[in-house]
Amino acid sequence: MSNQDDYYTPYNGPAGGWGALKATAEHLIKSKNATRNINTLLKTNQPKGFDCPGCAWGEKHHPTKFRFCENGAKAVNWEATSRTVDASFFSKYSVSWLKTQNDYFLEHQGRLTEPMRYNAKTDHYEAISWDDAFKLIAQRLKAQADPNSAAFYTSGRASNEAAYLYQLFARAYGTNNFPDCSNMCHEASGYGLISSIGIGKGTVTIDDFDSADAVFVFGQNPGTNHPRMLETLKSVVERGAKIITFNNLKERGLERFQNPQDKLEMIVNGSKPTHTDYFCPKIGGDMAVVRGIVKVLISMEEAAQKQGNAIFDHDFINQHTEGLEAYLEQVKQTSWQQITQQSGLSQQQIHHCAEVYANSDRVIATWAMGITQHHHSVATIHEIVNLLALRGNIGKPGAGACPVRGHSNVQGDRTMGINENPSAAFLSALEKHHQFTPPTKPGLAVVETIEAMQQGKIKVFIALGGNFAAATPDTKATVAALKQCELTVQISTKLNRSHLDIGQDALILPCLGRTDIDHQADGIQKVTVEDSFSMVHASGGVLEPLSDQMKSEPAIIAGMAAATLGENSPIDWQAAISNYNTIRDHIEAVIPGFKDFNQRILTDDGFYLGNSAGERKWNTPSGKLNLHTHKLPESILPMQARGQLSERTLVLQTLRSHDQYNTTIYGMNDRYRGIKNERDVVFMNPKDIERLGFTNGQTVSLRALWNDGVERKVNGFKVVAYDIPAGNIAAYYPETNPLVPLNSYGEFSHTPTSKSIAVELSVYQDPTKISTVAAI
Repeated sequence: MSNQDDYYTPYNGPAGGWGALKATAEHLIKSKNATRNINTLLKTNQPKGFDCPGCAWGEKHHPTKFRFCENGAKAVNWEATSRTVDASFFSKYSVSWLKTQNDYFLEHQGRLTEPMRYNAKTDHYEAISWDDAFKLIAQRLKAQADPNSAAFYTSGRASNEAAYLYQLFARAYGTNNFPDCSNMCHEASGYGLISSIGIGKGTVTIDDFDSADAVFVFGQNPGTNHPRMLETLKSVVERGAKIITFNNLKERGLERFQNPQDKLEMIVNGSKPTHTDYFCPKIGGDMAVVRGIVKVLISMEEAAQKQGNAIFDHDFINQHTEGLEAYLEQVKQTSWQQITQQSGLSQQQIHHCAEVYANSDRVIATWAMGITQHHHSVATIHEIVNLLALRGNIGKPGAGACPVRGHSNVQGDRTMGINENPSAAFLSALEKHHQFTPPTKPGLAVVETIEAMQQGKIKVFIALGGNFAAATPDTKATVAALKQCELTVQISTKLNRSHLDIGQDALILPCLGRTDIDHQADGIQKVTVEDSFSMVHASGGVLEPLSDQMKSEPAIIAGMAAATLGENSPIDWQAAISNYNTIRDHIEAVIPGFKDFNQRILTDDGFYLGNSAGERKWNTPSGKLNLHTHKLPESILPMQARGQLSERTLVLQTLRSHDQYNTTIYGMNDRYRGIKNERDVVFMNPKDIERLGFTNGQTVSLRALWNDGVERKVNGFKVVAYDIPAGNIAAYYPETNPLVPLNSYGEFSHTPTSKSIAVELSVYQDPTKISTVAAI
């Protein structure tokens, strides 16, 4: 048994502050470009600089402040390295050897600097010219009898310009197969909001947090996943408003924050809370929490009515909503026993939350992947919207729905048409402007794409960024599916798992990152991105690329499209990439909200796209906000897992460490949770550790429970006692992605249920297990 002190030391400091500055300095030193990268960081999220390649949290205008967080600094340092991965690197290391290395090792090697093709005979990547790479892609695409034999994956970091060209290329080719990273994260938010309020985006702006009376925070860890939100939360508490936090782990960023830009706070080593109340529901119990709040509100409304008053906003309800009576009746029929059992909170705790809500005129509800990665996620989002609607908390200042997106332009990609099921209005506008008939048959999302690969239906897979092999569920099944493809193409900045788990033929196409200067025929170009608050702004790199063999994402897409479509192209691809204003002119002509696009991005803070629901215009079939009615789920776990449940069954959620962003591993530490030099850990309630006969530091195996006869198991995870509800455990992804069954996904959304996996633990006694920390 290992000594727990070797990898676990409780962290007592606040989020941010000196700990963040120390970690940032360490990463600057490790980059071996400290002076240059400090100057680069100062251009992050600035009007004359580039958009952070990390999260999608918005910015208030602070011209004298730096505008990056600790994890943003890690992302910039990671991208702005001087290390290179070129033909000489691949001649030295075989793909088989690289597969034995961990994800941290792979990306730590540096930036990809020239196009490469896999040689199956030698098991090495070899250099290929750009022209030959484009010809190979075109040859394989043209050889397909059905355009739907190809799939075009997108990472949320792609710019608006790249995303627009990408969807135009694929639709001109003839398919709507657009598996996208949002399928694995916030698809439930999109579906839930569209079906409720008529638009799949949040209704608030960052300024609404300045006037909210209360903010209800569900299922997110901003200290790691979107740290710039911490300053916003702290400011809400400081001015006397309420923040009610629901998260099944006690996360430091949701507890207290030390602002590195507050000189006095740093000098006295102080910190401020980021909540007024903190509750830890069971995994997946948030819907039951909201159901309980509404149940209390009904009682309060009935009592108020007897006094001639009201708790509900009846003017809003009568004018703007439908479905209230059926919903309230369902709430009344839900027992307190079911609510408290499923939520893990007491009736008194829920009553307190209801009182805060009822006494607040303006309320924001904000959530992230702790809400969206369950079987009943859409129902939970409907429940949150219903709660907001009862008191008219949508479409007024200081109130509304705020799904916090992950990657920095995942919302913009959707706006640009990266959608496997596009609207008729979008396709009509595309057809009218570009004079071609786009396909109307719905395409494939991520899970469906993997299933189609398994069946041999997807022959060509092209990925615009991301790390598909590592990010997706059911890792063994995904890797086997990718092997079925005739050709896999990865457009990437750094080496990752998806360059190793490949098809029969494979290409690596090195692209520029956010920090790189983009030289094109008409001069240096900028791209644009959209944040979680529907703000669109420009981004321009500040560093010279490490190689003249690196191309921008728009240039790579244009090269593939021109080679594939030839005379059937809907635009002049070369003209489009010579000057990105041309791409933006096309966007303006097709997509609502982008009038005068090229002029509006010249302002320092960009422009607001607007939000129909924020204006109380409901683009739903009924023309009103729909209150949806759902029963609470019988179980948090999907039906396919229930037949194998026992007293030893635990519910696992996957999560990020503080030293990672999505699948990118910046280091082996998780400072706020006290983990150092380790990633194979499982966080458990101390009572569960004792009840199941384990001890702190013991090494265990995790086996997923699913009724398809497939063994899904990961080994060698160290037990860490942690403040998490009994019956729940947590571990990092992508290490535990092999435990998520491919066909375990959300109702309506097809989002993998990565936050509610039925597992059992057993003692792992393999003494030959080698540490996952590879030598650098």
